[in-house]
Amino acid sequence: MGVRNAPEELPESDLAAVLAREWGIDVAELIYRPVGFGSHHWEVLDAGGTRWFATVDDLATRRLRREEPLAAPYQRLRGCLATAREVRDYGRGFVVAPVPTRDGEPLAPVSARYAAALHPHVEGRSFDWGEFTVPTHREATLAMIVAVHTAPDAARRHARVEDFAIPHRDELTAALAGPAGAPDCGPYAGPAAELLAAHGAPMRRLLRRYDDMVARWRAAPGPTVLTHGEPHPGNTMLGATGEWLLIDWDTVLVAPPERDLWHLDEGDGAVLAAYARATGVTPNPSTVELYRLGWDLKDVAMDVGRFRRPHPGDANDDASWRILTSVVTHLSE
Repeated sequence: MGVRNAPEELPESDLAAVLAREWGIDVAELIYRPVGFGSHHWEVLDAGGTRWFATVDDLATRRLRREEPLAAPYQRLRGCLATAREVRDYGRGFVVAPVPTRDGEPLAPVSARYAAALHPHVEGRSFDWGEFTVPTHREATLAMIVAVHTAPDAARRHARVEDFAIPHRDELTAALAGPAGAPDCGPYAGPAAELLAAHGAPMRRLLRRYDDMVARWRAAPGPTVLTHGEPHPGNTMLGATGEWLLIDWDTVLVAPPERDLWHLDEGDGAVLAAYARATGVTPNPSTVELYRLGWDLKDVAMDVGRFRRPHPGDANDDASWRILTSVVTHLSE
């Protein structure tokens, strides 16, 4: 889901008040940064001239199903960010982890719907989502992922275990039942329903394939490790002094290593072989494909769920619609 503008339901004064109360920051300026996917971001300047980076998550978009209480995604996000803090504390200095609140928490509620986390402001070069353009970038990311996967077991204590669920699958299933029952809740509700109706057969076939692949993994499970979840170029940075960094730790799970490796795999086996040499664990190409397919299906389900709820048709919705149409068309082909 693209994030292009700040949420209207969240006054910046509320965010400034939380930063003051939970982190003791006297906010001089908040600058909204329309970067990344899924979360809202602000650059924070405090009264002493120090810069910070605040991330705010809409818990409603992090539900796994339509009626899930907002406390559940809050606790999942809390576990992910607490894990990032612990992985860094266990010597993985490349982890850009949240700054604890005065009470030692990795995030704090801003309202019933929104939660905020604070990070140090990092100087350096950022990258876009997409392919790694040079081998050194891919190799550096693989080295960081190996370090995460081999972190001490104690670093896992806050992390959930992979269950292979597709968030918002209930919404996707409802949409695949046909456009007749599509809710009239925004400008993209009807087009989304029509898109799914036009591509219903291949989408149902891919969901069955995904379920079969999960069943095969469960029948003969491989090893599990602590995974980042999304180690694509957009979640890496090259620091000002030349060090590589791994950011956005909101998708942490204990899962098969292939959950991270598919992002790095070019299909020629080189990354998988390098991982095996570094860890002694040989990745399974079938599990790589399981996660590759699961990523696309989760994108579809998330955006379908977005358009089956009230939505204004803003820049965020426009970006999500472009993603949805692109992914559904790609999968159908």
